[in-house]
Amino acid sequence: MNLSLTAAINTNSLAIAALRTSVAEHLTRRHGKGHWSSCVTEGSVLRDIKTSRVLAVWNDNSIVATLGLATKKPWAIDLKYFQSVPRALYLRNMAVATNLQGRGIGRYLMEEAKKAAKDWPSNAIRLDAYDAEAGAGDFYSKCGFREAGRVTYRSTPLVYYEFLLDLPAATLK
Repeated sequence: MNLSLTAAINTNSLAIAALRTSVAEHLTRRHGKGHWSSCVTEGSVLRDIKTSRVLAVWNDNSIVATLGLATKKPWAIDLKYFQSVPRALYLRNMAVATNLQGRGIGRYLMEEAKKAAKDWPSNAIRLDAYDAEAGAGDFYSKCGFREAGRVTYRSTPLVYYEFLLDLPAATLK
């Protein structure tokens, strides 16, 4: 594989929407219908590109993985479960092409996201994952994220994860 990473631009929106929809369809076939079953529109990807930093992993001329890093807290995140830090980023909409999962592309993307967060600058990356077989909690744990809490938000069981980025001890509470 010939992997490279770029910041997504508007002309990548259709490919990213197709990738995320394909992953959602795969999860639905494998685990049944759930909150992960949504069809992703090009418009929603364009909004993500406008309001956050969307990273895209390329293999030759195709986008094979993506995620977004945003400063705005997603609706399902409850801050009381996380360390108090001056600046946090929120990881959203991660997807890896299903035919390439298990080959280290997701881990590569997570390491690149950590580098981007340090350069932002940010003190932490936070996310929520489905507390179900379709969730990616084990993957996030393997990437160094710690479980911060478990909640049910609007009947959806979630697990919160956090990765702290080289903070001096005095900044943590």
